[in-house]
Amino acid sequence: MADNADNGLSLKQNMFWNSFGSLVYLGCQWLITVLVVRLTNGYDVAGMLSLAMSVYNMFSSLALYRMYTYQVSDVKHENSVGEYFAFRILTCSIALVCIAVYSIATCEPAALPAIIAYAAYKIASLLIDVLHGLDQQFRRMDLVGKSLTMQGVVSLLIFCIAQVLTSNLVITLIAMTVAIIAIGLLYDLPQSTHFEPLKIGISRKKAWHLLSYCFPIVVAAVACGAAPSLPKQILSSMEGTTALGIYASVAAPVTIIQMGASYIYNPLLGYFSEAYAKKDMHHLFLLLVKASLGIAALGIVAAVALEFLGEPILTLMYGSGIAPYTYLLIPAIICSMITAYVWFLNDVLVALRKFRGSFIGNVCAAALSVPAAFAFIPLFGMNGVSFANIVAYAISALIMIISLVSSFRSRN
Repeated sequence: MADNADNGLSLKQNMFWNSFGSLVYLGCQWLITVLVVRLTNGYDVAGMLSLAMSVYNMFSSLALYRMYTYQVSDVKHENSVGEYFAFRILTCSIALVCIAVYSIATCEPAALPAIIAYAAYKIASLLIDVLHGLDQQFRRMDLVGKSLTMQGVVSLLIFCIAQVLTSNLVITLIAMTVAIIAIGLLYDLPQSTHFEPLKIGISRKKAWHLLSYCFPIVVAAVACGAAPSLPKQILSSMEGTTALGIYASVAAPVTIIQMGASYIYNPLLGYFSEAYAKKDMHHLFLLLVKASLGIAALGIVAAVALEFLGEPILTLMYGSGIAPYTYLLIPAIICSMITAYVWFLNDVLVALRKFRGSFIGNVCAAALSVPAAFAFIPLFGMNGVSFANIVAYAISALIMIISLVSSFRSRN
C-alpha cells in the first residue's frame, strides 16, 4: 500500500480535506439537533431524537468493530476492501439486532421506530466509511472530504424539508437514509473503486479471526460509547425526556471539540502504525506530541469561545426559553475536552495493536459512569450527566496513558 500511497496527496492536503469535510458534516449534524427544536413544538421531539442517538451510540462501536482504524493502519494489506465491506455488513447487522432488542427491553414502545430509523441512517454512512478507509490508505482524503460534505449538506436539507412537510421524525430519518445511500452509490463507489475493485465477500475463517481478534477493542468501544450514553438515559428515566432534550440542546455546540479533535489526528493513524512497525519511536513520539498539542489548542480555543459566546448563541438558536439552562455549558465543555483526548488515546492504541490498555480503560469508564450518574444527577440535576462523564473518562485516560508509556518502553 505504501508505494501506491506515495502517489496520493501530501499530509497537509489530506488533513485539510479531512478537516473541511468533517467540519461541514459535523456542522450540519449539529444544526439538525438545533433545528429539531425550531421545527417542532417544545423539546419532546428533540428528546426523542436525543434518545435515538444515545441508544445508537451505545452499539455504534459494535457496528464499527473498530474496523476503520484497523483498516487504515493495515500497512501489510491483510484484507481487501471487499472483505472489510462484507465484514462491516456483518457487524452492522449484529448491531441493529442488539439495538432493537435493547430498545424493546428498556425504552417506551413509541420510541422504537425512531431509534431503528436513526440506526439505519447511521449504518448507511458506516458502509460508505469502508470506501473512505480505502481512500485514506491511498492518501486521497479529498474524496473523503467531498463525500462528507455532500452527506452533511444533503442530510440537513432533507431533514428540514421532510420535517416541515410531514412533521414525522421517522419519515424524515428514512428520507435521509435513502439520500445517503444514493451518495454512496453515485459518488463514493465510482471514485474509490479506481484504487481497488470492490468484490464483496469474506471467508468464514477471516470473519471469525477479525471477530475474535478485535473483540476486546470492540468491547472497549462499546464501553466507551456507553460511558456518556448511560448517564443520559438515567437522566431521561429520572427527570423525563424533556430534561434530556434540554441537556442535549445545550451540550450540542460543545461536541465540536471532540469531533474536531478526531479530524486532527485521524489522518495520522496510518503514520502512527508505520512508525511503530519500523521501530522509529522518535518519529512516533513527535507525531503523538503534535497531535496532542493540536487537540489541546482546539479544546482551549473552543472552550474560550463557548464560554463568552455560548449563551447568546444558544439563545439565538433556541430562543429565550433556553437561557435559564446555559449554566450547563461549562461542565459540558470540560467533559467534551476530556472525551476528545480519550478518543485519541483509543485510536492510537488500536493503531499500534495495543488492545489491552484500550479494553481496561474503557470498561472502567463505563463501569464508573452508572454509579457516578446516580450519585451526581440527584445532587446537580442535568449537570450530573457531565460530572459523571468527567470522572469516568478522566480515569479511563489515565489508564490508557499508562498503557501507552509501557508499550513505548517495551519497544525501545
